[in-house]
Amino acid sequence: MTLSRPLAETLAAASRVVSRVIAGRSLGTVLAEGGAEEGHGRAAVADAVYGTLRDYGAPDAIIAALARRGTPDPELRALLLCSLHELRHARRAPHVVVDQAVLACGRLGHTRARGFVNATLRGYLREREILERNAARSEVGRFGYPQWWIDRARAGHPQAWQAVLAAGNTHPPMTLRVNRRRVSVGSMLAKLGAADIDARQVGDSAIRLAKARAVEAIPGFPAGEVSVQDAGAQLAAALLAPRDRMRVLDACAAPGGKTGHLAELADATLVALDRDPQRLGAITANLARLGCDAEVRAADAADLDAWWDGRPFDRVLADVPCSASGVVRRHPDIKWLRRASDLREFARAQARLLDALWQVLAPGGKLLYATCSVFPEENQSVTAAFAARRADARQLDLPGLAGGQLLPDDDHDGFFYALFEKARA
Repeated sequence: MTLSRPLAETLAAASRVVSRVIAGRSLGTVLAEGGAEEGHGRAAVADAVYGTLRDYGAPDAIIAALARRGTPDPELRALLLCSLHELRHARRAPHVVVDQAVLACGRLGHTRARGFVNATLRGYLREREILERNAARSEVGRFGYPQWWIDRARAGHPQAWQAVLAAGNTHPPMTLRVNRRRVSVGSMLAKLGAADIDARQVGDSAIRLAKARAVEAIPGFPAGEVSVQDAGAQLAAALLAPRDRMRVLDACAAPGGKTGHLAELADATLVALDRDPQRLGAITANLARLGCDAEVRAADAADLDAWWDGRPFDRVLADVPCSASGVVRRHPDIKWLRRASDLREFARAQARLLDALWQVLAPGGKLLYATCSVFPEENQSVTAAFAARRADARQLDLPGLAGGQLLPDDDHDGFFYALFEKARA
């Protein structure tokens, strides 16, 4: 966290954001509405918020044990959560964190609560060992996820569930996709090295930076030589393998990372859909920077009458809405906002999209089903049911992807892919 502003200001601003997220608002929405300042101030607040939401499980149990006089006001509870995150990660001297948290009470309009906050945090410091031990007795406190999420991860990945959960609590890597139409991976690595940016190749076109940078500081970004895209997400366009003169559909395209990659791989007729008109600007801006073209439209891909002209597509990318459980380290609020029942709703919507998009695929064409989820309910269960009800769908092998599932690790997020080929008439 940057030290360019008093910690009390950062804690107060972060607490306002965290309290709104806990109340049910998405983190992206709160930040977009001005939940944090711009520039260095915004970066400091975002760092505190993201860290607090990744921790959450154990601090929440600790607050429950310490706040013996009842549940604190939502903003005060959020302040305690943010302060405990600071204390648990020892980024400043404990007395500094406590003093600044007390000052933050005034900035939040809770001057009378200064004694309560002071006593609670000092109580944590006195009883830290036993409080941490007690918090870790529950899986929620130990792993930092809701119990239902932990149970689903364990059932779906019995040999790797703890590694999956641990990966979701780390800082995400920053990875570039090299536009090999304009520059080679080797040349881009040399450019990065010349700019003192430590990086290494982690995929055919993927370069992982050792430390995240502002995109403006990355050589070649404004010229469309590179884009920011997770290495796992970069597999989608390569697996779909578009070729020149094909008709290609990106059915759920925003913000346009996979659309741009498809355009880089082939001179195809590319159509990009997204049901949210407000997100189309990100797609067109991304394509413009890359110097690529596509027909970009606002439409629900499953509502064929609203957008399809009857001409079939040779390739279809169905990057469907999902729980986002594979990218939770980038969106830590998802852990605490999502509900187990959401998986059933997502599965219904995913099946609806698959059935609709299969109709627009040409005989002999290929459809790639993709999610950023690690839950089988949205992945293997959905695709197995689809294959069972479509006699003309043949699922193809994906070398290197056991069961189609890519689990998150240090180099990439979690994704699932299933590739289907449509029988020829």
